[in-house]
Amino acid sequence: MARNANTVFRKRSFTALAILIIFGFGSSLIGLINVGLVHGSQYKQKAEAEQMSDNKISAQRGTITDRNGNVMAISADAYKVYIDPKAINDKESKINARTLANQLASLLKMDPEEVYEMTQKKHSRYKVVKTKVPHSTKVRIEKLIDDNRKNGYREAIGFEEDVVRYYPYSNLASTVIGLSNSGRGSSGLEYYYNDILSGVPGRSISTKNARQEDTYSGMSSYHAVKEGENLQLTLDNVIQYYLDSALSSGVKRFNASYGYGIVMDVKTGAILAMSSQPDFNCNEPYKIQDEEKESEIKSIANKKQRQKAESDQLFAQWRNRTVADSYEPGSVFKCITAAAGIEEGVVTPSEMFTCTGSIAVAGQIYHCSNRAGHGAEDFTHSLMNSCNPIYIQVAQRIGAKTFSKYFDAFGMSEMTGVDLPAEAKPRAGVTYYTADSMGPVQLASSSFGQTFQVSPIQVCTAINAIANDGKLMQPYIVGKWMNRAGDSVHVTKPVMKRQVVSKQTARTVGEMMEQVVIGGTAKNAYVPGYRIAGKTGTSEKLSIKNKKLYIGSFCGFAPVDDPQITCLIVIDEPHGATTGGKTAAPIAAEVIQNTLRYLNVEPEYNDKESQNLDVRTPNVVDVDRKAAEASLKTKGFQCKIIGSGKKVIRQNPAPGKLIPKNGIVVLYTSPNAKTQRVKVPNLTGLSFAQAKAVANAAGLNVESTGQSSSVGASYSQSIPAGSSVAVGSVVTVSYVSSDPEMEIEDTGNAD
Repeated sequence: MARNANTVFRKRSFTALAILIIFGFGSSLIGLINVGLVHGSQYKQKAEAEQMSDNKISAQRGTITDRNGNVMAISADAYKVYIDPKAINDKESKINARTLANQLASLLKMDPEEVYEMTQKKHSRYKVVKTKVPHSTKVRIEKLIDDNRKNGYREAIGFEEDVVRYYPYSNLASTVIGLSNSGRGSSGLEYYYNDILSGVPGRSISTKNARQEDTYSGMSSYHAVKEGENLQLTLDNVIQYYLDSALSSGVKRFNASYGYGIVMDVKTGAILAMSSQPDFNCNEPYKIQDEEKESEIKSIANKKQRQKAESDQLFAQWRNRTVADSYEPGSVFKCITAAAGIEEGVVTPSEMFTCTGSIAVAGQIYHCSNRAGHGAEDFTHSLMNSCNPIYIQVAQRIGAKTFSKYFDAFGMSEMTGVDLPAEAKPRAGVTYYTADSMGPVQLASSSFGQTFQVSPIQVCTAINAIANDGKLMQPYIVGKWMNRAGDSVHVTKPVMKRQVVSKQTARTVGEMMEQVVIGGTAKNAYVPGYRIAGKTGTSEKLSIKNKKLYIGSFCGFAPVDDPQITCLIVIDEPHGATTGGKTAAPIAAEVIQNTLRYLNVEPEYNDKESQNLDVRTPNVVDVDRKAAEASLKTKGFQCKIIGSGKKVIRQNPAPGKLIPKNGIVVLYTSPNAKTQRVKVPNLTGLSFAQAKAVANAAGLNVESTGQSSSVGASYSQSIPAGSSVAVGSVVTVSYVSSDPEMEIEDTGNAD
């Protein structure tokens, strides 16, 4: 019995063991089948994904230069800094995460807590700490790694190639150039030409071991980067500087909200300079430039409201208002009305009119800015005086249908097609009247530039057509783009859109516009030696909190006999002076004068201008002091001697420098004589005679720009009051006419 029992027990044990073995191997077999056959491809992909490293290699954006090759935007090599959180938190690691985070944060100028949080992503093998790190910082981090090699920093910290965008001129033309984020343009030319500038990123694919090192398994591949192409603009950095600085000073002087301006090549439509002020620093695009507004925003207690105010301010300083904004052009548009009237033969420059101070149109009373009326005046003088009633009469002769034809022909009802983003789009029936919707009242107000809106680039392009013998050109800002070898890929050719008016009509209107500068509302745009044609505008904006706000503008071209440049200046919401003649015209004079000189357009002075020309200082160095003094006085200069020596050692101003007639020349006769310095007096708010007397009393020379006649008043000086300068230095003082100027536009039924 016992033997049978043992036999039964052994059989049952073998059976149980067999069942266990079958189930054990069976479950393993099922697991293998599940892993290998059912989900094999899925697990294979997961394993390869953990072993594969697929890195994007950023392409360098193309370089942007001005027309002379000066670099305005360029990409430079940089690096991404990343960490391996798993290596930092490994049980065998000697790394103190807090210490590493503090050290990296110090070198990368980051918040240590932010870096520490990255180190705590314990299941991650790759976490980018910062992008666009310069080479100098990479070198310091590499030293940190070497110094902590024994602590495992080499396994925890790594680098990848990256690129950084740099703008050498910071604010210069910033609203035109725009900005880029993460390798993509987000505004301005960076955005508009992004596909050309950005190129094609590369890829580096390789297998990695557990230490994130390349295994060289043969599975690696590399897709080369295609670098972006380069843009050469039509902008000229020198002219751009003239425009930026003059416009920025004007906005501050008149406490204006904004200022914008354009300088255009007459013959081609190429943009030589374009500015919107205030602007921003392309290298610090998220920094608010206006310190006062930045302080106001920081004082907002509500976080959401503060963030919105900050965002609104940033977008405002990035905005290229010369293209994206629209405004009522005011009396500048009278040049278009005059061209249409002369081309259609309904008026001539010498035709006589009578201005009584107002005119009635379909029950609406339109006043002239001179409420007493200008009396008898010819058509040329009506432009010089900016006389609204006369232009209403001319528009009535032209008729709504024909008026609209010229409105369209001069490009006012279409986008200019300039190669910049966000150009304001005209909308029929919204921003302007069509022929069908233009009744007598709409025709009257449109004749002098009110009740419709156009962009600054449209106005500049239209006036440029008058300068260009009636040819309307399409404006453009990129002259060509090239590959990295410097070969031209595309060259922009000037595009004439149409002949708007005849050459004779254009030149006739140009001569009328010259008279506006010589003796009309634009006389503050006058520059001695250059024939300038132009027209001012002063349009009233909608009232805000019972305050009347205006836009003052000027648009013109020079020289009249062979136009080279067209210049538009707009001052938005100026305070104090409001008219275009007082606000925009002096700025235009400064820009036009500097630009023409830079372009080597020689001035041609008339007899009156020649009498006031500056003269060059003669060279009296090494000449006997008495002979030098006598020579200077004979030539009309004032002389001041410093030192007790017998010969002139040096002089100020230096030989050959331009100074006003009867200016002061300081002679130093002792080798050890120190340069005598004086504080510059306040020379603003004075007539030229007064400014000269004050400057001379201080031992300084003064030269003038603008209207420096007996009715002129100085509004700025080249060297700030209180500055310390050498005796004999020249201070340039700018003038505007102090004549009362009546040019405010009237949209009807004004008191």
